[in-house]
Amino acid sequence: MTGLKAEDSGTYLCAVNKYRNVLKKVSLNVFTEVLRWELDTLSVQCPFRNAMAWCRSEQRGCTVLAEIQIPSKRSAAESLQGRASITYYTQGALTVTMRKLQTRDSGVYWCAEDPGLTRIKEVVLSVFKRTQQHSAEESGSVSVQCHYKISDYGAVSKAWCKEEGEKCNVLVSTSPEPPAGHSTAREGVRIHDDAQQGIVTVTMEQLQVQDSGVYWCALQESSGLSRMEEVTLNVSRALPPGGFPDTEGNSEEILLGDSPEPSSNGNTFIVLSVVLLILLLLALITCAALAVRHYRLLGRTGNREAEDTSDRAEGAAQPGSTGRRESSQADSKGPAYINLDVQSHPSPEDPLYCNVEPSQAPRNPQHVEYAVIAFSQSPRSGRE
Repeated sequence: MTGLKAEDSGTYLCAVNKYRNVLKKVSLNVFTEVLRWELDTLSVQCPFRNAMAWCRSEQRGCTVLAEIQIPSKRSAAESLQGRASITYYTQGALTVTMRKLQTRDSGVYWCAEDPGLTRIKEVVLSVFKRTQQHSAEESGSVSVQCHYKISDYGAVSKAWCKEEGEKCNVLVSTSPEPPAGHSTAREGVRIHDDAQQGIVTVTMEQLQVQDSGVYWCALQESSGLSRMEEVTLNVSRALPPGGFPDTEGNSEEILLGDSPEPSSNGNTFIVLSVVLLILLLLALITCAALAVRHYRLLGRTGNREAEDTSDRAEGAAQPGSTGRRESSQADSKGPAYINLDVQSHPSPEDPLYCNVEPSQAPRNPQHVEYAVIAFSQSPRSGRE
């Protein structure tokens, strides 16, 4: 089945024609989906019936919003709410109209045959709201503009209200009469309605943090307020010239548990980040200076050890130890000499020995020299 229409809704059977045995039942519901903005108008064509109703489908049934009997060629019926109507024309068509739509009007609706409210056509309606967001600092000002259709709402009074729970308290209005519902006076708030352009302009001055919240540009009628646009306003605390929040005058608010505004939190985070970055750089510079100093100390210690090592190489073997020296091919042709550095000697009568290891001796010695050393007294220090 292609090109389905609302009239195709119903129950269908899969059956064997010869014996008319029902194999399966299929319930088909063809609905129409409609998307609208707030304050738009919905128009729906319904099939012709002598008694028709426009109702909203709910769990407990279908709530009638408008209904009509057709005793004559042309008639019209208005709902008690004044926003839904059914109109019949001689062409045999019924037109359902809903005006000043709001988000709460989203839902499922039926063109139903009355009595019994048998569904003939189903409409799924989704209504979306227009939104704005504005930010300002404390003691500053903000200006908001809302648009509307001149042909539909040019002559209707406009209002600016603040949402408080399920209600919207009117702050200022273009109507000379007292507004319906709740009203709260607010100094520094002005509203201007340009009926030639279809623009409502609202200005708020000397803003305070408590002015943050959700506001409406709304139509103001005797029946109540109809939202045109929703405006979210965020007022942040202004920083003092030093760049840090002033907490002396706000000690009571802090004790009461008031949380800082988003913009002040952001500024504090930036300041803390800069301070931490400076401390990190200072730590890196200090570490680098210590490393250079340590490296220089290690260099000086290495030079001293090298000097000590060279002095020991020039000296001879200590008493009671074996003196050694490296031999080369040139040394193999002559005698080997060993220097002795005697720092002290307990007694001149004790012998002094010096051994030459085989690795230091020449392979084919031609002659060998012996040396006998005797001391008349203990030498203090020196080299022989």
